[in-house]
Amino acid sequence: MFETLRSAFKVKDIRNRILFTFFMLVVIRIGSELPTPGVDGAVFKEWWESQAKDGMGFFNAITGGSFNNMAIFALNITPYITSSIIMQLLTIAIPKLEEMQRDGEEGRKKIASITRYLTVVLALVESIAMTVGFYRGNLLTEKSPLTVIMVVTGLTAGSAVLMWIGERITEKGIGNGISIVLVINIISRIPEDMGTLWSQFIANRSIPKGILAGVIILAIIIAMVVFVVILQDAERRIPVQYSKKLQGRKQTGGQSTHIPLKVNTSGVIPVIFAQSLLQTPVIIASIAGKGNGTGIGSKILRGMSQSNWCNPEEPIYSIGLAVYLLLIIAFAYFYTQITFNPLEIADNMKRSGGFIPGIRPGKPTSDYLNQILGYIVFIGAIGLSIVAVVPIFFNGVFKADVSFGGTSIIIIVGVVIETLKQIESQMRVRHYKGFLNE
Repeated sequence: MFETLRSAFKVKDIRNRILFTFFMLVVIRIGSELPTPGVDGAVFKEWWESQAKDGMGFFNAITGGSFNNMAIFALNITPYITSSIIMQLLTIAIPKLEEMQRDGEEGRKKIASITRYLTVVLALVESIAMTVGFYRGNLLTEKSPLTVIMVVTGLTAGSAVLMWIGERITEKGIGNGISIVLVINIISRIPEDMGTLWSQFIANRSIPKGILAGVIILAIIIAMVVFVVILQDAERRIPVQYSKKLQGRKQTGGQSTHIPLKVNTSGVIPVIFAQSLLQTPVIIASIAGKGNGTGIGSKILRGMSQSNWCNPEEPIYSIGLAVYLLLIIAFAYFYTQITFNPLEIADNMKRSGGFIPGIRPGKPTSDYLNQILGYIVFIGAIGLSIVAVVPIFFNGVFKADVSFGGTSIIIIVGVVIETLKQIESQMRVRHYKGFLNE
């Protein structure tokens, strides 16, 4: 691997891309520490520590701690992710957008432009909502219109700058920029989480117990990473045969290929969807100072919070975990349905003279793909559920207060694999051995 890195740095283009990506990551980490003008950082930190952090662990992880610091990158790229998901859904629902997507590169550029504008609008809405909460909670330096405008502008601009950095990394760096921004933020929280695990389970125990606890923690992390790697790479290959065609005096076609159906077809999206749906009301209630009462509404909010799941002292709140798992499975099917069209694939195969052995072309092929897809999506959703539940279980039973969870592992592993594949493809073009073969 290190030999391949040295070889990569010998190629000027790849070296420049890696260095550009590294420089952008440094800029991101600096922005995650710069305080937002107008917010009283000391008071905000005190307020943060007074909260149970219900629903904010993962949000703080994907923002790289910038939300905890209330830095200018506090909103991070969550508005961009949300707008991208909205645009994907609208592309399915609105024929004009679907036609635009099929127009090739020009159409994709138009959709990307709309996504950027929608990102700024969402960032503006979120920053206004947060600023109103800060205003009511006396978290601003001054209760004046100028301070409110300054906070809203700072948070919105920070999210827009991160979006721009992500796109520049995609264009001039290595890998998908938005994904890399997410990963560097999550990785930046790992040392703090490891320190928490060390002080909680290892430091204050006898040497044998500390070693045993360290080995168990390490084994769980490694097992989850290996499981996610297998889940991300697993696929069902549907064989496809193309019939031979007579062109002049020559026969063409007749080759065999396959349709690769990934087991985890929807990636981490179902987990993020389910988590956002349950945690957003909890976050809003925390900022508004609600949800700490004894009424039915407060109990529902506590049931929606991950910090109360798998708690042996209050098992009733684990009902929220059951709802969470059902949402993951439902969103896995939903997202796969809107991004994968078996009927279109079957029609394209029929026009090209392709068929699945033993299955008639056309609708029977579409029905067969739907049936297979239903099986593997369920397996993928169960795998996602396992990865999501394991950290929640240990956090609930053993009170391991860390923001690093199953969703974080899925994001990191997925992005690292895709980035390595991209570097490998660029190295192969230049006749070098790739990372993955090492």
